[in-house]
Amino acid sequence: MSDQEQADAAADASEADSEETEDAATGLQDGDFVRIAYTIRTADDGQVIDTTDEDVAEEAEIDTEEYDFEPRIIAIGAGHVFASVEDALIGAEAGDEGTVDVPADEAFGEYDPEEVETVKADKIGEDERYPGAQIQIDGRQGRLETIISGRARVDFNHPLAGEDLEYEYEILEVIEDRAEKATGMLGMYLQEEPEVRIETVTETEEVPAEGDDEEPETEEVEKDVLYIEASPGMQMNQQWMFQKQQVAQDLMDRLDLDRVVIEEVIEGGGMGGLGGMMGGMGGGAGDIEDALEDVDVDADELADELEDLDEE
Repeated sequence: MSDQEQADAAADASEADSEETEDAATGLQDGDFVRIAYTIRTADDGQVIDTTDEDVAEEAEIDTEEYDFEPRIIAIGAGHVFASVEDALIGAEAGDEGTVDVPADEAFGEYDPEEVETVKADKIGEDERYPGAQIQIDGRQGRLETIISGRARVDFNHPLAGEDLEYEYEILEVIEDRAEKATGMLGMYLQEEPEVRIETVTETEEVPAEGDDEEPETEEVEKDVLYIEASPGMQMNQQWMFQKQQVAQDLMDRLDLDRVVIEEVIEGGGMGGLGGMMGGMGGGAGDIEDALEDVDVDADELADELEDLDEE
């Protein structure tokens, strides 16, 4: 076989491999968004630790009034689920379901005996000084094991450290709408889903001049902007306040957005009396004197004091 024939054969083989790779890349891929229902249990005793199914939660005696049991929107590759679960979702399709074994080191870590420490009992609030209490010491979350003679034994391991998990899931649908994707991502970060909308706006931008003697030109460009209506819960969420720049950047990167705008909405009707007071400030001298009489201030004395200040 000549060199040219060998080169042609290699090219054909490379093209065939490329086509096979494209054919193999079917189903869900990194960056896709899906709505998923799931239940997570401990592998050894089947204890439910998280679920989107209210019936499962009731059976597990989880307080269903405190949580929202709805399927979640996740982005594959965003770390919204365990790595082994993401691996199972790659190539899957809507309607697929299964169960993934998640080892402890991938879930909440192996149990570390060195994370059990003895501390002074006075670091713990009096109302929390009982075995099993969840406490916080020097910014660390732990569980109080024992407290004797002014000393407390505290386990700083995660409550599920050392536990292998079983992640049961069903892929309900693939999400295509960008606003719905944004809502789902915000739900993962905030545990609530604020109102959002995406608009394309036209803006004028300056184009740098090619030469030093030329005037810069302008051009109109279209930009996709995500508007998020800030809820009262978001404004009280310290984690959101510290991480909103990072969250906004993640939204822009994954949804191909140019800008994120967070809108703070203030409803009217809460300060009705203030409007009347401010309106009175535009009235005549008689209105002012009447107001001063209501607070036991002599208007003539106040006027004299103001004149003295002006002369100084």
